[in-house]
Amino acid sequence: MTGPDGGEPASTGPEGHFRRVRRWRPQRHESRVEKMIREATERGEFDNLPGMGKPLNLSGLDDPDWWAKQKIRDEDLDSTALLPPTLQLRKERDTFPESLRGIADEGVVRTILTDFNTRVKQDRLRPSVGPASHLVCRTVDVEEMIDRWRLLRHS
Repeated sequence: MTGPDGGEPASTGPEGHFRRVRRWRPQRHESRVEKMIREATERGEFDNLPGMGKPLNLSGLDDPDWWAKQKIRDEDLDSTALLPPTLQLRKERDTFPESLRGIADEGVVRTILTDFNTRVKQDRLRPSVGPASHLVCRTVDVEEMIDRWRLLRHS
Protein backbone atom coordinates (compact mmCIF):
# COMPACT_ATOMS: atom_id res chain seq x y z
CA MET A 1 0.00 0.00 0.00
CA THR A 2 1.31 3.48 -0.78
CA GLY A 3 0.88 6.72 1.10
CA PRO A 4 -1.18 9.72 0.05
CA ASP A 5 1.64 11.07 -2.11
CA GLY A 6 2.05 7.71 -3.83
CA GLY A 7 5.72 7.31 -2.93
CA GLU A 8 6.02 6.45 0.75
CA PRO A 9 5.02 3.07 2.07
CA ALA A 10 2.20 3.53 4.52
CA SER A 11 -0.07 1.61 6.81
CA THR A 12 -3.42 2.46 8.22
CA GLY A 13 -3.92 3.35 11.83
CA PRO A 14 -6.75 2.33 14.14
CA GLU A 15 -9.14 4.90 12.70
CA GLY A 16 -8.26 4.23 9.08
CA HIS A 17 -5.90 7.19 8.82
CA PHE A 18 -2.60 6.82 7.07
CA ARG A 19 0.49 6.99 9.17
CA ARG A 20 3.99 7.24 7.80
CA VAL A 21 6.33 4.32 8.10
CA ARG A 22 10.01 5.04 8.39
CA ARG A 23 11.83 4.41 5.13
CA TRP A 24 14.78 2.09 5.00
CA ARG A 25 18.01 3.94 4.31
CA PRO A 26 21.34 2.30 3.61
CA GLN A 27 23.98 2.97 6.23
CA ARG A 28 26.37 5.71 5.33
CA HIS A 29 29.77 4.45 4.20
CA GLU A 30 32.66 5.85 6.23
CA SER A 31 35.83 6.34 4.22
CA ARG A 32 39.18 5.24 5.59
CA VAL A 33 40.21 8.87 6.17
CA GLU A 34 36.96 9.71 7.95
CA LYS A 35 37.42 6.64 10.14
CA MET A 36 40.99 7.65 11.04
CA ILE A 37 39.84 11.18 11.91
CA ARG A 38 36.95 9.89 14.01
CA GLU A 39 39.22 7.47 15.90
CA ALA A 40 41.87 10.15 16.50
CA THR A 41 39.17 12.50 17.80
CA GLU A 42 37.90 9.80 20.15
CA ARG A 43 41.46 9.26 21.45
CA GLY A 44 41.77 13.03 22.03
CA GLU A 45 44.63 13.60 19.61
CA PHE A 46 43.11 16.89 18.45
CA ASP A 47 42.70 18.29 21.97
CA ASN A 48 44.87 21.21 23.12
CA LEU A 49 46.57 21.85 19.78
CA PRO A 50 48.38 25.19 19.31
CA GLY A 51 45.92 27.81 18.12
CA MET A 52 42.91 25.94 19.47
CA GLY A 53 39.95 28.27 19.82
CA LYS A 54 41.63 31.02 17.82
CA PRO A 55 40.43 32.11 14.38
CA LEU A 56 42.53 31.11 11.39
CA ASN A 57 44.46 33.90 9.71
CA LEU A 58 43.01 33.78 6.20
CA SER A 59 44.08 37.25 5.10
CA GLY A 60 46.13 37.46 1.95
CA LEU A 61 45.09 34.08 0.55
CA ASP A 62 44.24 35.75 -2.75
CA ASP A 63 47.97 36.41 -3.18
CA PRO A 64 49.56 33.46 -5.06
CA ASP A 65 52.74 33.77 -2.97
CA TRP A 66 50.97 33.89 0.41
CA TRP A 67 52.55 30.65 1.59
CA ALA A 68 56.11 31.83 0.80
CA LYS A 69 55.53 35.14 2.58
CA GLN A 70 54.04 33.32 5.58
CA LYS A 71 57.02 30.94 5.70
CA ILE A 72 59.45 33.89 5.62
CA ARG A 73 57.58 35.52 8.52
CA ASP A 74 57.25 32.30 10.53
CA GLU A 75 60.89 31.28 10.11
CA ASP A 76 62.20 34.86 10.45
CA LEU A 77 64.10 34.49 7.17
CA ASP A 78 65.85 37.28 5.27
CA SER A 79 63.64 38.18 2.31
CA THR A 80 66.24 40.38 0.60
CA ALA A 81 67.08 37.62 -1.88
CA LEU A 82 63.51 37.79 -3.21
CA LEU A 83 63.85 41.45 -4.20
CA PRO A 84 64.80 42.64 -7.68
CA PRO A 85 68.57 43.26 -7.99
CA THR A 86 68.21 47.05 -7.92
CA LEU A 87 66.28 46.95 -4.65
CA GLN A 88 68.85 44.55 -3.19
CA LEU A 89 71.56 47.08 -4.03
CA ARG A 90 69.53 49.91 -2.49
CA LYS A 91 69.10 47.95 0.73
CA GLU A 92 72.82 47.23 0.82
CA ARG A 93 73.62 50.91 0.19
CA ASP A 94 71.41 51.90 3.13
CA THR A 95 73.59 49.83 5.47
CA PHE A 96 76.77 51.80 4.72
CA PRO A 97 78.90 52.77 6.69
CA GLU A 98 77.42 50.98 9.75
CA SER A 99 77.84 47.55 8.15
CA LEU A 100 81.55 48.32 7.66
CA ARG A 101 82.18 49.22 11.31
CA GLY A 102 83.71 45.85 12.22
CA ILE A 103 86.32 46.02 9.45
CA ALA A 104 89.66 47.33 10.70
CA ASP A 105 91.51 47.70 7.38
CA GLU A 106 90.77 50.75 5.23
CA GLY A 107 91.90 48.87 2.11
CA VAL A 108 89.24 46.21 2.67
CA VAL A 109 86.57 48.91 3.15
CA ARG A 110 87.70 50.60 -0.06
CA THR A 111 87.51 47.26 -1.92
CA ILE A 112 83.98 46.59 -0.62
CA LEU A 113 82.76 50.05 -1.66
CA THR A 114 84.43 49.84 -5.08
CA ASP A 115 82.89 46.40 -5.61
CA PHE A 116 79.49 47.83 -4.67
CA ASN A 117 79.85 50.63 -7.23
CA THR A 118 80.87 48.08 -9.89
CA ARG A 119 77.75 46.00 -9.18
CA VAL A 120 75.55 49.12 -9.37
CA LYS A 121 77.01 49.99 -12.79
CA GLN A 122 76.50 46.41 -14.00
CA ASP A 123 72.90 46.54 -12.81
CA ARG A 124 72.31 49.67 -14.87
CA LEU A 125 73.48 47.82 -18.00
CA ARG A 126 71.14 44.88 -17.40
CA PRO A 127 67.92 44.93 -19.46
CA SER A 128 65.06 45.92 -17.20
CA VAL A 129 61.83 43.93 -17.13
CA GLY A 130 58.80 44.09 -14.89
CA PRO A 131 57.44 46.61 -12.41
CA ALA A 132 60.86 47.49 -10.99
CA SER A 133 62.22 48.41 -14.43
CA HIS A 134 62.45 52.15 -13.72
CA LEU A 135 64.43 51.79 -10.49
CA VAL A 136 68.03 52.93 -10.28
CA CYS A 137 70.50 52.62 -7.41
CA ARG A 138 73.02 55.38 -6.80
CA THR A 139 76.69 54.63 -6.43
CA VAL A 140 78.49 55.64 -3.26
CA ASP A 141 81.21 58.26 -3.02
CA VAL A 142 84.04 56.02 -1.83
CA GLU A 143 86.12 58.81 -0.24
CA GLU A 144 83.14 60.31 1.60
CA MET A 145 82.07 56.87 2.83
CA ILE A 146 85.60 56.12 4.06
CA ASP A 147 85.59 59.42 5.97
CA ARG A 148 82.28 58.44 7.57
CA TRP A 149 83.69 54.97 8.32
CA ARG A 150 86.71 56.54 10.07
CA LEU A 151 84.44 58.73 12.23
CA LEU A 152 82.28 55.73 13.07
CA ARG A 153 85.32 53.61 14.00
CA HIS A 154 86.72 56.29 16.34
CA SER A 155 83.45 57.06 18.10
